[in-house]
Amino acid sequence: VLTKGPLSRMVPIENASMVDRTVLQWDKDDLDALGLLKVDCLALGMLTAIRKSLEFIGTRKGYVFEMQDIPAEDIETYDMVCKADTVGVFQIESRAQMSMLPRLRPRCFYDLVIEVAIVRPGPIVGKMVHPYLRRREGKEPVTYPSEALKEALGRTMGVPIFQEQVMQIAMLAAGFSAGEADGLRRAMAAWKRKSGVLDSYYQRIVDGMTSRGYEREFADAIFQQIHGFSEYGFPESHAASFALLVYASCWIKKHHPAEFLAAMLNSQPMGFYSPSQLVQDAKRHGVGVRAADVMVSDVDCTLEDLPHPPVVRLGLRLIAGLQAESMARIVAARRERVFESAEDLARRARIEHHEMKVLAAADTLMSLSGHRRQQVWDAAALRSTPELLRDAPFDEDVLELPQAPEGEEILFDYASMGLTLRRHPLAVLRDKLNERRLLTAEQLNDMPNGRIVRYCGIVTLRQQPETANGTVFISLEDETGVIQVICWKSLRDAQRKELLQSRLMAVYGTWQREGDVKNLIAGRLEDLTPLLGRLATASRDFK
Repeated sequence: VLTKGPLSRMVPIENASMVDRTVLQWDKDDLDALGLLKVDCLALGMLTAIRKSLEFIGTRKGYVFEMQDIPAEDIETYDMVCKADTVGVFQIESRAQMSMLPRLRPRCFYDLVIEVAIVRPGPIVGKMVHPYLRRREGKEPVTYPSEALKEALGRTMGVPIFQEQVMQIAMLAAGFSAGEADGLRRAMAAWKRKSGVLDSYYQRIVDGMTSRGYEREFADAIFQQIHGFSEYGFPESHAASFALLVYASCWIKKHHPAEFLAAMLNSQPMGFYSPSQLVQDAKRHGVGVRAADVMVSDVDCTLEDLPHPPVVRLGLRLIAGLQAESMARIVAARRERVFESAEDLARRARIEHHEMKVLAAADTLMSLSGHRRQQVWDAAALRSTPELLRDAPFDEDVLELPQAPEGEEILFDYASMGLTLRRHPLAVLRDKLNERRLLTAEQLNDMPNGRIVRYCGIVTLRQQPETANGTVFISLEDETGVIQVICWKSLRDAQRKELLQSRLMAVYGTWQREGDVKNLIAGRLEDLTPLLGRLATASRDFK
C-alpha cells in the first residue's frame, strides 16, 4: 500500500511474504518520477450514510433498493435544493453553498456539477463566480474571449470553473503544448512545497495570451484562477462524481426524511452538522423522533410504525459514556426476555453501577422507573455487589420523587445525549428574549431588505474561510430555524471575545435579503450565554 506522507524513500522488504501486510509511505512526486500509478481513495462518511439510508428504504418498501433505483432529475428534489433546504446532505450543506443555491438555482444534474465546483478557491480567487451567476440570470450576455475558447468554455457560459478548463485555456489561448499544460498542472499541485514554481509560469501565460489578441485583464484573471486552483480546485470529473452523491442524498432527504435522519445519526461522527442540528431540522420537516429507551432501542437508531410514515427511534449509541459492549448486552438480554425493572436490567445485562447512572441520566429507563429523577434514584440504589450476591434481588420500599422542571430535563438531555426532544432551549427562554425585543428566525425571515433588527440564537457554527479577507460567518439557531450572520473584519477585531466565546449570541444589525438569499449583517454582538445556565451546547468551527 502506498500512502501520502513526508517519507520520500523506499522501505526495503526483507521477507516477501510480508508484502501484503506492509505499508510504504511515499511522497506523491516520487511516485510520479518512478511512473507508478497513484489512486486517491476517499473515505466519505456520506457513502456510509447513503448505504444505510437505502437499506432503510428497502426495508420499508419490501425489496432491495439501491442507488441506481433513485429516480433521475426529480423536480421536487431540485425545488428543495433551490430553497437551500440542504441541512445534512453532501457538499452543498455549508453556509457558503447554501448562500449560492438560491442564486444558481440548480434544475438539472449538470447544474449540481457546477454548484459543487464553483464554491472553491479557484473560481473565487479568479473572480469567476459573479460573472457566471450574472450570465446564468440573464443579467449579462454569454460571450467568449475568442471562438477558439468556446470549445473549452461553452458548457460553463464562457466562464472557466473546472481545473481542466484552465489547462485547455493554456493550450488554446497561450500556446502551451499538452506536455507544458501538464507541467502547469503539476506546478499547481506542488506550489506550496516548491515556492515560486507556479509564478515562473506567469510571464509565459500572459505573453502567450496577449500575443494572440487576448486582453491583459483576462490573462491576469486566468493566472489568478490558477493560483486559486493550487489552493483547492475541482476537476470536472471529480465534481461530477460528487454531484452524484449530492443528488442521491438530496433525493433521500426530500422523499425519505426519516430514513435519512436515522442513517445520518448512525453514521456519526461525520458532516457539517451535529446530531442535535440534524434532529431539530428533521422535526421542523415533520419527522417524528422518539427518545432512546432500554425497552425498545437498539444500538443504532431504528424506524418504527412501518409501513406507515416512519418515526425515528433514537439508539443507545447516542448516549455519552455508555460502552458499545454494554449496549450490545442490553439489546441481547432484552431479546431473551423483557426487563421487569432497572434492577433486572442491571443483573441480566451485567451493567455496572456507573453505567446504570449513565442510562438514567440519558432518560432511557423511563419505561422501568418513570421520570428522570426517579431513574437516577433507582440507578443510585444499585450499588456494586460481590459476585456471590450479584443475582440476589433487592427488596426495598419505593421512594417516589417529584419530577424535574423542564429546564432541568433539557439540561440533562444535552449533557447525556447532545440533543433534546423536548422544547428547544430558546423556546424556554423566549419570554426573557422577548423582553429584550429579540426576534425569532421565523419573524426575521419575513422582514424586508435593509431593516435594522435584533436577533438571538445558539451558536452552531463559526467559519472564517481564507478567501473571505477576515470576514467571519456565524450560524445561529433558535426554536424556529437558523439564521446566517456575517461579521466583517472590523467587528471581528473589535468584539473578538463575544465572537469567539459566546454560546448564546445576540446580534444587532441589518437584515439583508436578495430573493431567497438572506443574511444578518452584524453591527454589534452581545454574549447572552449566562441565560443558558449550565446547558452544554457546542459549535463547530471551521477555516
